[in-house]
Amino acid sequence: METEIGEFILHLATERGLSDNYQLSTRRSLECFAAWASKSQQTTAPRAVTLTHLHDYLAHRKRLGLAAASIKLEVVALKIFFRWLAGRAHIPHDPAEVLPLPRIEGYLPETLNQPDIERLLAAVDTTAPLGLRDRAMLELLYSSGLRAGELVGARLENLNLDEHIIRITGKGNKTRLVPVGAKARDAISLYLERERPRLVTKRTGSHVFLSRHGKNITTVRLWQIVKTHAKRAELPQNIYPHLMRHSFATHLLEGGADLRIIQELLGHADIATTQIYTHVEQGRLKAVHRKFHPRG
Repeated sequence: METEIGEFILHLATERGLSDNYQLSTRRSLECFAAWASKSQQTTAPRAVTLTHLHDYLAHRKRLGLAAASIKLEVVALKIFFRWLAGRAHIPHDPAEVLPLPRIEGYLPETLNQPDIERLLAAVDTTAPLGLRDRAMLELLYSSGLRAGELVGARLENLNLDEHIIRITGKGNKTRLVPVGAKARDAISLYLERERPRLVTKRTGSHVFLSRHGKNITTVRLWQIVKTHAKRAELPQNIYPHLMRHSFATHLLEGGADLRIIQELLGHADIATTQIYTHVEQGRLKAVHRKFHPRG
């Protein structure tokens, strides 16, 4: 199956424009299945794979302790792979067509309340080396609800501080315009004026946020920076970049923003993805009702 998997990943990259992380995750899932099929079923050709093989493989993964959410990702990878093979007549039929997706219990995304957001932002020492950069990054994460990859990929030519707008390339290479809040704009302006010029080298590109060596920040480094300042702020919960995005959406909803507007700002293709935040707000309303209402 190695050749077919390689061709399929190329299809995801060139024709679907999906992210590197998605390609790596899908490749990993498919290669894991291929290794299992070869070893336990002596099956190496996609046309020899049956629905029973797929059920047996997923049962095997479940026995290994794989969580339902991870199994769902593997099912999705298998379904889109075999659908692609059948669509191009590489196999006579799609064995994964009726493969069900596992049910996953709903969860509510973690968020920070507004006082904790203020504590986190205030914990950044802007007089320290790279402090202006770190403050600008955190302000933009919360102001615009960006994904970690979107923030580290932000480029100068897509940033218009006069108009309070940044153009973002998100999942599937889709672009969207996102407003930049006043405090984020001010923090970015200070960073661009006072700190970024000192970080620039001959090989520096047009990324907004640079490392001390003049290269663009990585998502791993962004995680480290967020955690460093969260520790300094003495926040009790686990803080990570995507938490700022969840907080951005939740606070907009609490402020009365329309769900469709939040969907557009977040770059969600499906409104159902955005609706998770309505459950967050409903949960808080119920908690307040239980606490303060005499018959709660």
